[in-house]
Amino acid sequence: MFFRSPDPKRLAAWYAKHLGLAVEEYGGSTFRASAGDVTIWAPMPRETEYFGTSGQSLMVNYRVSDLDAMRSQLIAAGVNVEEIADSEHGRFTWAVDLDGNRFELWQPPQGEYPEG
Repeated sequence: MFFRSPDPKRLAAWYAKHLGLAVEEYGGSTFRASAGDVTIWAPMPRETEYFGTSGQSLMVNYRVSDLDAMRSQLIAAGVNVEEIADSEHGRFTWAVDLDGNRFELWQPPQGEYPEG
């Protein structure tokens, strides 16, 4: 996934600090899949409000193992985080990065997707 930012280094540092992404020398992160990992691909209607303003054309979903801890960590850092939503697909919450991009945090149902 590639996306634009007015200050890529600053945004990468924000994600490293708040979500623990390991930002490599090239300025990005490499995610390596293991057995049981899944990637969701879902086109959505242009008018959806699910992932932010109409000017935002994509949203990243980060899989986490402890949604409560991640949410608390973001709130403690002053990030505005929505309430947790529970569904048959797991637990979700949403927040906005410093460029105004809404992102989703997802904790799958226990046993549904192995941790690898």
